[in-house]
Amino acid sequence: MEPPEMINAGDIVLKRWEPEWADEAAAAVSESLPELKRFLPWATDGYDTAESRSFIQASVENWAAGTEFNYAIFTAVGDLIGAIGLMTRMGPGTLEIGYWMRTPWAGRGHMTAAVRTLTRVAHTLPGVERVAIRYDAANKASASVAAKAGFVEVDREHREPTAPGETKILVTVEHRA
Repeated sequence: MEPPEMINAGDIVLKRWEPEWADEAAAAVSESLPELKRFLPWATDGYDTAESRSFIQASVENWAAGTEFNYAIFTAVGDLIGAIGLMTRMGPGTLEIGYWMRTPWAGRGHMTAAVRTLTRVAHTLPGVERVAIRYDAANKASASVAAKAGFVEVDREHREPTAPGETKILVTVEHRA
């Protein structure tokens, strides 16, 4: 099971992460920290190019291992505007999508388009029965993207928060083929 390394999605393009994008990725995270660090424990004030390189290196290794398929999201003119990935951590038959958007491009429909596109691709992969997204109940932006992309809620569980803006409720939504 391996998705394509590049996916055209209209106004955006999903591309498998490459090391030369580390500086721009670090800048995107830094620029978006006020929004990202509320819900993503890895998004900290100390996030820099070294952290970005580590993420990209792990992405390359995880892609080769078949456990994660992470993409940078670019506009058609080449601006790095976010990230999205497919992860196998929920077990056989399920791929989980995780994502974040660079603040200046938030609210324009780009992430919804990316999620719809990656969901379609995921459903073409062998053995995939469902695609899931998990987010904290307080993360209204992620909830909105998932709903607009056709995902429906299937579970709520209590857990300990891992980032400052989180509640104790983890919402799971899914999309079935």
